[in-house]
Amino acid sequence: MNYKQTQNIDQSKSLIIPCRKSDLKHLKNLVDVKNLDFIGDFSTSQLIYGKDGNKIYLLGLGETKDAVKLDEAFRKLAFDNQKNWKTAIQVDASNLLDSEIKNAVIGLEMATYEIGQFKSKKEKPAAFTVAFASSKSIKRQLEEGKLIGETINRIKALVDAPANYKTPEFLGNWAKESSKTANYKCTLLKQSELKKQGFDAVIAVGQGSVNPPVVIVNEYMPKKGKGVDIGLVGKGITFDTGGLSIKSSSNLHYMKSDMGGAAVVLGVVELVAKLKLNVNIVGVVASAENAVDSNSYRPGDVINSYSGKTIEIIDTDAEGRLVLADGLSYIIKKFQPKQVIDLATLTGSVVQTLGYAAAGMFSNNAEMSNHMSKIGFETNERVWSLPLFADYESDLHSDIADLRNFSGKPIAGAITAAKFLEAFTEEHKAWMHLDIAGVSFGDSPYAKMKSATGYGIKLITNYIKSKAIK
Repeated sequence: MNYKQTQNIDQSKSLIIPCRKSDLKHLKNLVDVKNLDFIGDFSTSQLIYGKDGNKIYLLGLGETKDAVKLDEAFRKLAFDNQKNWKTAIQVDASNLLDSEIKNAVIGLEMATYEIGQFKSKKEKPAAFTVAFASSKSIKRQLEEGKLIGETINRIKALVDAPANYKTPEFLGNWAKESSKTANYKCTLLKQSELKKQGFDAVIAVGQGSVNPPVVIVNEYMPKKGKGVDIGLVGKGITFDTGGLSIKSSSNLHYMKSDMGGAAVVLGVVELVAKLKLNVNIVGVVASAENAVDSNSYRPGDVINSYSGKTIEIIDTDAEGRLVLADGLSYIIKKFQPKQVIDLATLTGSVVQTLGYAAAGMFSNNAEMSNHMSKIGFETNERVWSLPLFADYESDLHSDIADLRNFSGKPIAGAITAAKFLEAFTEEHKAWMHLDIAGVSFGDSPYAKMKSATGYGIKLITNYIKSKAIK
């Protein structure tokens, strides 16, 4: 979609009128119909016709508590109706705040996402323009909303892509192309370099696959001569069989989504660079395919890691924490970021704890946790704090190595995974782990099968934005 601003509404053209619940006073200047059977409940809509036969969509924004998910209301309306929008449609933005205008654009842009990218016959959507009618200048809101919506769609396409297409090398090439477009530095560490530098845990996870592992290092550093403000680390398991601790066949096809954390890191670095935020960030993606082969690593093996710690493998299906361990050690030792955030579709345990409503948040820094929680509620990409008590450390005890990768207990799985990661943070004072397994990929009204949600782009970008120097 294309977006532009107009000063006035053309009463002869199609129009979207956002309406807050039970606040329809402004409609009398735009609609001739009296006694409308519409009250503005959230994400409800009603189609009426103007005197020239033009379509007028009344869109319910609900109550004050619904404001954080305004983008979803616009997304649903556009998804259901855009096939009928030929060349242009207007939005009455006179009663929308600047933040709401941006979110409206995000929702409209997300509605254009084509999940059937691998179908042999694809309908090319018609290009059309959305004109926001407002007397104030909203150029920045339109531009930023479009960039955010486009980025969300790009990472959704990554997560939804099949594993025979989306290899670790493919993710690396995606990042390379992105870096040229968005003007940041991208370095790819491949097999020989990984071995040379000591990414032993990443190598172990990927050694059973014909597709070798790759570590992607993206640097956006506009503040020349300054240190790294925020380091991001993403789990990039492009397909997870579980390894020799093989998963059940039910829903195994969805394990193409096990690089959801990597997708967020790739998308956020690209978006921050396009927004030209004045903050230094580094994104590291540790990517591998966890396959089954005669060369696969085994339960009972002891492997090394970038940190120098040795790890006893109890379960090869606890592989995400292994690649993250190397990614965390690397980014902290090489770049010394002031804050470190890792994201991963790490455990089913976090879904059992929080369902599909929030990501599990673990941090040793209360200020970071409080700030991320606040932004999560503001963006409707919520997080919920879970403990990192020392009590859980015994669950990772190993007699023959520094620690083991899995406790074996049917309880506190998300917490022990976070405690494992903590052991590789070099005692960094501002580290956060986000387990996004329940919110990155799931059921959706926009697809018949489980699909990517785009979770994390708004959350992490807004967090970084809050740290940027104006």
